[in-house]
Amino acid sequence: MTAAVARVPIDDEAAPDSGVREAAPALPTSAAVLLTDLLLGACHADGRFCEAEADALRGLLRVALRADPLPAEVEERNAHFDPGSFDATAAARRLAGAGHADRRRLLELVCSVCEADTRVELEENEYMTALVCALSMAEEDYAGLVSKNALTGGWTVVKRAEDLVLGTIALAFLALPMLAIAAAVKATSPGPALFRQRRYGKGGREFRITKFRTMTVSEDGERVAQAQRGDARVTRLGAFLRRSSLDELPQIFDVLRGDMSLAGPRPHAVAHNEAYRKLIVRYMLRHQVKPGITGWAQVNGFRGETDTLEKMVKRVEHDLEYVERWSPWLDVKIMFLTVFGRKVRMNAY
Repeated sequence: MTAAVARVPIDDEAAPDSGVREAAPALPTSAAVLLTDLLLGACHADGRFCEAEADALRGLLRVALRADPLPAEVEERNAHFDPGSFDATAAARRLAGAGHADRRRLLELVCSVCEADTRVELEENEYMTALVCALSMAEEDYAGLVSKNALTGGWTVVKRAEDLVLGTIALAFLALPMLAIAAAVKATSPGPALFRQRRYGKGGREFRITKFRTMTVSEDGERVAQAQRGDARVTRLGAFLRRSSLDELPQIFDVLRGDMSLAGPRPHAVAHNEAYRKLIVRYMLRHQVKPGITGWAQVNGFRGETDTLEKMVKRVEHDLEYVERWSPWLDVKIMFLTVFGRKVRMNAY
């Protein structure tokens, strides 16, 4: 499983297994330029080239090339690199084909550049995935560096069919109870029965999630306070709906529309997303798949208020495990545990 928080050492003499890595022979100029291009491509993968990435790039190159100052040809590439015309796949194959690159080490260097700004975005993970394919790397060779999305190709059709069939069945059974809950929400507190809030979906695209209103407020701004135990904003009926997860039932419509899935990483308020993506390196990789009404993290007890960073890290780690291990049977297990499991009720308030 790809850890939610990871750091790759940039010191070429530090090996994770033995503690000492033999210094690699100096690269010829052509290989040094190819390596520079690959790292520059990683810097530009998410559309931003920040100062932290620039500093990390130069440090990595000095270590990898064992040269300070950097060769003139490398400095030339730094100054005139064009990300729009760069073919990362071809460059990686040329570098590896010439016998000048340890594939795992090359990916470590690219990963270090992507993590230099303390975050890994979806586009950067896609860049590293393309390098994995170009270098024909086995799964054990890129483990811990690249998040592998198991839900690709024809499996996306299977997943969508699962959502449509089971979502339609669920709606048929739950339509009348949902109408009763909506009437109860309206009768017990002023305001609409439904609450809609901006969330990030697959690919980091924004959508509006639908829930039964459980609070006296409808927050959706740059700051959204998480619900806490005994929260004064939660209505009496809302407390029951939250504990029982009945407030999530209207998301069946979000599933049928295609914004969500029945099972997947739970989407967070946009304000929370923007905060945590800066604190947890691989946070955004959970958006490789559609968000779910319920998820692997929730049925394992990682639900509710995240009053410490460690709690959110554990939630993200379970989300990434779901992305990498996805199968129809895992979805069935999650939905079963959502109804009958004990951990899913923890921290629900």
